[in-house]
Amino acid sequence: MSVDIKTVERIAELAKLQFNNEAKEKIQADMNKMLDFVGKLNELDTEGVEPLIYMLDEPQRLRKDEVNGQVTQQEALKNAPDKDSDYIKVPKVIKQ
Repeated sequence: MSVDIKTVERIAELAKLQFNNEAKEKIQADMNKMLDFVGKLNELDTEGVEPLIYMLDEPQRLRKDEVNGQVTQQEALKNAPDKDSDYIKVPKVIKQ
C-alpha cells in the first residue's frame, strides 16, 4: 500500500489543513516511509506470542473522579465572544 497525492489532499481536507505542492510531496514521502516501517512488522514471526493488553503487570491506581471547581452558566456566558440567552454560539464547522 502506498500513499498518493490525492490521499494526502483528502487527509489535509479532513484535518482542515492547507499545504503547497512541495509540502504535499514531502508529506507523501513521509507517509510512505511510515507505511514501509509498519510493513516491516509483517516480516516478524508472531506465532505463539500472546497479545499485549497492558504495558505493566501492576494494577492501575486511579484517582477518584471529584469535582474541583464549577463555573455557573452565567459566568461561562459572560466570557463568551458570541452568545444568546442560554448558549455559547460557535462557528459551523461541518458542511452537511
